[in-house]
Amino acid sequence: MNIIEQLNQETIASQGKTIPEFAVGDTLRVQVKVSEGNRERLQAFEGLVIGRRNAGLNSSVTIRKISFGEGVERVFPLYSPILERIEVVRRGDVRRAKLYYLRGRAGKSARITEKKQFANAAEAAAAKAAAAAAAAEAAPAAEATATAEA
Repeated sequence: MNIIEQLNQETIASQGKTIPEFAVGDTLRVQVKVSEGNRERLQAFEGLVIGRRNAGLNSSVTIRKISFGEGVERVFPLYSPILERIEVVRRGDVRRAKLYYLRGRAGKSARITEKKQFANAAEAAAAKAAAAAAAAEAAPAAEATATAEA
């Protein structure tokens, strides 16, 4: 580890921030410190994570929300002093590392399905087996209707 990486690690440790586990596709609520004149208040920004950059001290997250019909994106440095708190509102199930394609979509086509959570591995395996069985049942039925129509 070189000197710069070591300084970055020390700075992260000295801040004492706890950043929750989140991924692209999750919905986050970020509390941001806003200075208005001589007073300071917290402002919430809630939206979908469309990108995440993991670069140690320079890590950042891009969050997108629709406000009054307009898409608004903000890039938040994760270790910035203006970030008070980050909370995960819901977990999304996506297959991409960056969701920039959502910029061109609106309404139902811009929805992200919620990730299914299981209490343990056995429950997850049972759900996977049930889904496979349902797919296997549907396949012969589709073949039967296709041959009957022909």
